[in-house]
This record gives sequence, structure tokens and C-alpha cells, in this order.
Amino acid sequence: MLVGRGIGELLERLGQPAVMGQLIGGILLGPSLLGWLWPEAERVIFSGDAAQKSMINAIAQLGVLMLLLLTGMETDLRLVRRVGRACFSISAAGVAVPFALGFAAAQFMPATLLAEGTERIVAGLFLGTALSISSVKIVAMVVREMNFMRRDLGQIIVSSAIIEDTIGWVIIAITIGIATKGRIELGSLVFTIVGVGAFMAFSFTLGRRIVFDAIRWTNDTFRSEYAVVTVILAIMGAMALITDLIGVHTVLGAFVAGILVGESPILSRHIEGQLRGVITALFMPVFFGVAGLSADLTVLVDPQLALLTVALVAIASFGKFAGAFIGAELAGMSRREGIAVGCGMNARGSTEVIVASIGLSIGVLSHTLFTMIVTMAVITTLAMPPTLRWALGRLPMGENEKKRLEREEIDQRGFIANLERLLVVTDEGVIGRFAAYLAGVIGAGRPTTVLHARGESEDAEPNVEPLDKGAEDSREAARSSDEEPARAALVTRRHEVELSAEMVAREARKGYGLLLIGLGRAVTSKGGFTRRLNEIAGAFEGPLCLVLKPAGAGRQMPRLGPGTGKILVPVNGTAIARRGAELALAIAAVTGAPVKMLYVARVGRDEPRDTVSHRRREAVLKDIVALADRYGVEIETAIRSRAAAADAIARQAGRGAALIVMGVARRTGEELIFGETTTGVLQRCQCPVVLISDSRLRRDDEDREALRSGTGTG
Repeated sequence: MLVGRGIGELLERLGQPAVMGQLIGGILLGPSLLGWLWPEAERVIFSGDAAQKSMINAIAQLGVLMLLLLTGMETDLRLVRRVGRACFSISAAGVAVPFALGFAAAQFMPATLLAEGTERIVAGLFLGTALSISSVKIVAMVVREMNFMRRDLGQIIVSSAIIEDTIGWVIIAITIGIATKGRIELGSLVFTIVGVGAFMAFSFTLGRRIVFDAIRWTNDTFRSEYAVVTVILAIMGAMALITDLIGVHTVLGAFVAGILVGESPILSRHIEGQLRGVITALFMPVFFGVAGLSADLTVLVDPQLALLTVALVAIASFGKFAGAFIGAELAGMSRREGIAVGCGMNARGSTEVIVASIGLSIGVLSHTLFTMIVTMAVITTLAMPPTLRWALGRLPMGENEKKRLEREEIDQRGFIANLERLLVVTDEGVIGRFAAYLAGVIGAGRPTTVLHARGESEDAEPNVEPLDKGAEDSREAARSSDEEPARAALVTRRHEVELSAEMVAREARKGYGLLLIGLGRAVTSKGGFTRRLNEIAGAFEGPLCLVLKPAGAGRQMPRLGPGTGKILVPVNGTAIARRGAELALAIAAVTGAPVKMLYVARVGRDEPRDTVSHRRREAVLKDIVALADRYGVEIETAIRSRAAAADAIARQAGRGAALIVMGVARRTGEELIFGETTTGVLQRCQCPVVLISDSRLRRDDEDREALRSGTGTG
């Protein structure tokens, strides 16, 4: 572990994948160097005792499954769907050409390189499959490092590697099923292929829902630590056993399990980080270290074997480059793009080593051929980053691609775009129904839990229709703007007769990115909040979204759409004010309501003739305009710097605002306090107000400054 981590760190600083350092570390500690220079030391460190070998091999074999689980979790099928047809032709040709060359090479290699009792056809299937797979991890690392992950070509390269990886593991699983029998049996082959097809079909239909529900139920029910991690590992084990029962290797089950787990809407970043941590820190270096120990580079001293290894590297590199280049040509890509795709696909990395290790363990590969394959994997992997950097550096960026990248950069910074799960508390009143509708707009495609409280009426029914209507409007708006609509999300509804802070706190422990509250009679005549709202909001540590009806507002549900009143959004350049603008634009993008951004400057600080302040306003409004462009919403902007913030907002709201959306900083304490501006707005305005706040435990320096100033917004 220490040697692999040290060499990996050095390689990463040189722009190479760190995983290769772990493999090279094992090679250096094995017969290739330490065993050659100091054999006694190698025997002391790595005992020849059968029990000792079995234990470290058990860790390595479990490491294979864990690595495939992680690889599957990193497989982004949405990226594949978004890129389109180009990656399918690239991956098909990128697998077919090197597979054919590898199969042919096995028919002509010396018999001494074949494992005892292995047929050439079986060895050819295995070698062809081994040469045809690319390492998604290595490809994605270099593409991300070059800032090409979001470029069109970068997505095509990574998507092609994902498809190749998926096809490759299916072929490998079938090939290993054949290899374990020592020969091709038609009946067994048909059973294996049908079994793999049925397994894949079940996994991506009913199996997907089972995995989602298992993770959600565990996350919401268990209180013990790391329960979700345990269930994920159990899912991996179950699917690995299923593939073993149908006659293929367990790696296919682990890989597919990883894909399904990675797509789970409940899987939070910290859970994924926990899994990634233990795999990267323990299982990955042990597995690649053991693989390196199994390679003996001293055999390459033989000139014939050295030449055969060079020939294997040439066949692998040419086959992969040629196949990917042909696929790019068939997809109508330019020659420069085809060269870049060919360079990107020529990295075997960890994937090749896993395949070779499996082949060695089941007796398909001899130790000599295993060493040659590992050498080829190391050389092609270390050669790929500089060649891909060179190829990508020669590609210009088109105007449409530039605009798409700007939109995606805004999404990465956004709050609404990165929400994972939504908790909603509503009653059956006007504001409760409106809040449920907004929850559907915001939470479309995200798991949502609705706690329905008894409020203004005794006849309390969960707000089913408004929430579903908001979600459907959101999907329809996505279709109209040529964006991929979100899937229908899992909505859990609970009807509570007496909703308490303890219930909200208990639910909040399950992990939510936002608490949205819509309760009638939540605002006092002085612009403060009722005890009930304070208790419910105080039970949640994260960001809040409060849908409020000031005392002077009407009892009709707000109407938002083209030709209705405007959504008024006060901004002042702080991060939390920007969050309010983002929420308002997300609502406007779905409803079509007009939006007015009101820059509210601080009295006594920002003067119209101050050049610095003027530039700051321009920068803030420019950022807001870019945000509006991302949502496809046209906005009006205005600046008010003479009057107090609450006065300016109330005056503007009186000119026909249907809704006010404000980003507000949340003060720590038992009661909800957002500052004088918020209090003044709730006292004077006649339309509903939506407040979105930061987390109670997190606030940046700029928001602290705004809070001290008492402006409220920001």
C-alpha cells in the first residue's frame, strides 16, 4: 500500500494516472526487481505459505468486485444518452477491430505462451476481449484534466469508453464461462448468452426499482452508521452471485450493481465518498499490488519474448486506434476529432489488469502471457495521456458548444440544479396548495417527501394535485426548451393530524437538501413568524424555503403565467440573493411569468456616482442576466439606491407584483430572524412572499457582512 501510494503520487504529479503507480509498486516488490536483486527479502515479506497467500488473494478477489462496483457507479448512462449516435459507432468499431486482431494473434503465438490444456479458440476469445476494452477511469481522468469533460468531443470519448466497458464486461463474462469448461459447448453457450440477456433486462427494469427502493428504505429506516453502505455491498454480492449462477463471472454482476447504485436518486455524495474512500485506500492498492507481484518482467530478457511483447503492444495500439478512428469516420466526425478519439481509446489501465488477473486465476493465461499483457497495459496507459493532450489541444470550440458550456457552468454553481432531495411541509390552505405546486416545479425528478399538516380547514387532504401539476409543468417546460425532461420522481406523502417539530427533525435525519414550508397564518401582523412555523423550521439545519402569505394578502391562490403580475426579485450581489434569483427564474421558466430583478443598494454605502459601486452593480446584473439566459427567461432590471431596501421593494411590488422571491440570510438562534428588510416587506406587501435561506450552520463572509448591516436580503 505504501509503495503503491508513493509511486502513484509521483506519477500523478507527472500527469499520469496514480493507479499505475500501485501496479508498478507491485511489480517492483515482486520477482521483477526485489525478487531478482534480493530474493531472500522478497520471501520474508511475501511468505510462500499457502494460508498467507490465500488471505491476501481473498482481499484481492474482493477488491476486484469492489473495483467493478466503483467503476459502475462512475458510469454515467445519462451522458451516453445525451451524446447520441456517434459514440455507438465508435465503440462498436473500437471493440470489433482489436478483438479480431487479438483473436488472430492468439492463433499464431507460440504454444509455450498458452496455459496448459487451453484451446487456441478459447485463448483467442480471451485475448481479443482483453485487447478491446478501454479504461473508463483513465480516459475520464485525462479528459477531465484537460477541461474537456463537458466539451462535445470529450463527452463522446468518455461515452464511447463507457459503452466499450459495458460491452467488454459482458463479452468477458461470457468468454470466462466458456473458458471454465475448456471448450465451446453450443448448449452451454446459448444458456449463458440467454442468461446474460435476461439478467441485463431484469437489472435495468424491475431491478433498477428494487435497488432504488432498497437504498431509500435503508436510508430512511436505519439509524445505525453506514447502513446504506452495507446494503450497497449486499446488492453487489447478490448480483455477483446471480451472474455466477448463470455461468458467467461475478465481475458482471458487480459492474451492473454499480451502475444501478450510481443512478439511485437517494445516493448522496457523502455515502458515495465513504465507499470510494475504502476502495481507493485499501482494496485498490492491494489488488493492483498483488497483480504486479504476479508479473515477472525478467522473462522479457529473452529476446523472442521481448519482441513478442513489442508486437502485442503494437497490435493493441493499432487495433484500438484504427477501430476508434473508423468509428469516428462513420459518425461523420472530422479527421482531427477522429485522431483524438483514437488516442483517447488506447488506454487499458486498471481494466486490462483486472481481465488479465481473472484469466490467470482461472488458468486461461500462462504467467508469461500474463506478464506480457500487464506490460502492454502499463505502456499503453502511460502513452495515452500525452497523446490525447496533444490531440485535444488542436481542436477549436464552436459557437453552439461554447453556449452550452456556459449554461452548464451556471448549473454547476447553482443551488436548485444540484438539489438531491426535497422535504415539504404544507397544509390544505391557499398557501399550502401553492407551496405544493412550487415543490412540484422545483422537485421534478427529485425524491420528495410531503408532510401534510392540518391548517385552515378541518377537511385536510394531502396536496396531491398541485404537486403533481407542478412536476408535470416542469417536465413540459423541459420538452419545450429541447432539454431532457426529468423522470417522474418518487413522492412520499404523509398526512399528519398534529405535525410537530420532532416529526420534522426525525424525517430530516434521512437527508434532505431543502425544507419547503407552506402554512397558512404563519406571519404575524408585525412581520414576524408564528410559534408553529418557528418550531418546524427550527427542526431543520439545512436551507429553508418559506412560502408566506402576508397579513394583507388575498385568499386566492396566486396565478403565475404570461400576462400575469411579475415575479419581483430583490438582489444585492450576495450569494444568498443570487440563490433567490435562481429560484425565481426556475419558477418563471416553468410558469412563463415575467420577472423583474430589483438591485437594492445599501443606503449610505452605494452612491450612483461611485464608479466602483456602479461596476459592482453592472457585474451583479450581468451575472443575473446570464442566469436568466440559462433558464430561457427574459427579465427586466432596475436599480434602487436612495430609499431603504424595504421601502423600495414594497413600492415596486405595489406596481403589479404577483409574487416576491427573496434570498435571505438566516440568523442563528431559536427564532427565525432574517433582518429588518424581510420584516418590512412582510408588513407592507400585499402579495405572497417566498424566502429562501442558507443553512443555519453555514454562511460565507459576504453574507455575514450583509447580516450585520441589517439589510435582510443577503
